[in-house]
Amino acid sequence: MVDTEEDDSMTELLRDRFRLSTISIAEAQAKQNDMEVSETVVACIGDLAFKYTAEQLAKDLELFAQHASRKSVNTEDVILAAHRNEHLAASLRSLGHELKAKEPQSERKRKKGPRKEDKLRASTSAVHIED
Repeated sequence: MVDTEEDDSMTELLRDRFRLSTISIAEAQAKQNDMEVSETVVACIGDLAFKYTAEQLAKDLELFAQHASRKSVNTEDVILAAHRNEHLAASLRSLGHELKAKEPQSERKRKKGPRKEDKLRASTSAVHIED
C-alpha cells in the first residue's frame, strides 16, 4: 500500500514537472513565432505528451530492450521508437553520435580467448626433455 502511494506521488511529481517543461517550451516557441497559445491548450499538450511517454513509449522501449536480450534501454531503442518521425530519428542519431564521441574510451576491454592457431602453436612448441 505504501509503495503504491509513493509511486502515485512520484508519478504526480513527474507529471507536474513535465507539464511545466511543456509550458516553458510552448511559450518559448510561441514567442519565437509571434504567436499566442492558450494555457488550456498547453496543459492538454502536456497531459497528452506525458501520457504517451509514460504509457506507450516506456512500454515500447522496455520491449525493444527485452527483444535484444538486454535489461536496460539504450540509444538504439530510443531511435527505433522514433522511426515514424524521420526528422526526430535523424536528430536522435546525430545526438547519439555526438554523445559517443564525447564519451571516454573504456579502459576495460573484453579479453579475447586464445585463438585456435595459438593453441596449436603452444601445444607443438613445447620442448619435451627426457631423463
